[in-house]
Amino acid sequence: MAATRDSVERAGRRPLVSANWKMHHDHIAALHTVRDLSLRLGPSEQGVEVSVHPPFTDLRTVQLLIEGEHLPLVLGAQHCHSADQGAFTGEVAAPMLARLGVRYVIVGHSERRQLFGMDDSQVVATVQAVRRHGMVPIVCVGETAEQRDAGTTEQRLRAQLEPVLQVLAPEAMASLVVAYEPVWAIGTGRPASHVDASDAAAFIRSLVAAAGGAEAAAGVRIQYGGSVSAANAADFVAEPDVDGLLVGGASLQAAEFAEVIRSVAACYRSAAS
Repeated sequence: MAATRDSVERAGRRPLVSANWKMHHDHIAALHTVRDLSLRLGPSEQGVEVSVHPPFTDLRTVQLLIEGEHLPLVLGAQHCHSADQGAFTGEVAAPMLARLGVRYVIVGHSERRQLFGMDDSQVVATVQAVRRHGMVPIVCVGETAEQRDAGTTEQRLRAQLEPVLQVLAPEAMASLVVAYEPVWAIGTGRPASHVDASDAAAFIRSLVAAAGGAEAAAGVRIQYGGSVSAANAADFVAEPDVDGLLVGGASLQAAEFAEVIRSVAACYRSAAS
């Protein structure tokens, strides 16, 4: 495992672990959770970049806390609209997020696709909006149980990611984050293995290489997202093409999320030694 992880480090990819709180925690709970998390992270975890993606109503509170207390965290958002402004009741625009110091925006999460009808063309437009305002999109891709059982996983990943890559220059691809979400494994009792994550991540990287070249493929960071816990975090990030995690339920409690981060940091340290 050491040789594998060393090759990743030489490529310069810093692991990114992202907390997707979804529709959980009001701004008071967010304040306490973020402060608690920061107190649990020490020098040993500094090699891991950690982003926190609270609900929109919490963003200002979390921003002020992170910036005011110089916490080792970065602010993220869960979604935004592709337009900079307009008559879109209930939506939030990318420039609004940028003004709050948001660095990462999740785009095309499986729940946005399945529950709110977000399609691949909307994902592309939103990626462009996020980048236009100086933020980094975390582009979510993944297949359903039906697509997996039909053997069309790679076709689905290609259909989701290639339109995004077509609107990006190679240097923009290198700064992209892609999150692989096996929809078939989330809350279904069919857990994904580290081999599943590795195969998908390697295929995603090959798509980036085909579209943008070797340097772009070496730079893009690929996360795994789906029933992540402290118990399995190291297994996923030990894979050479998996550069981090998109964490849902396990990120809601500071103690549990800190253990996930700690597991990722320990995996990188042990491999480098």
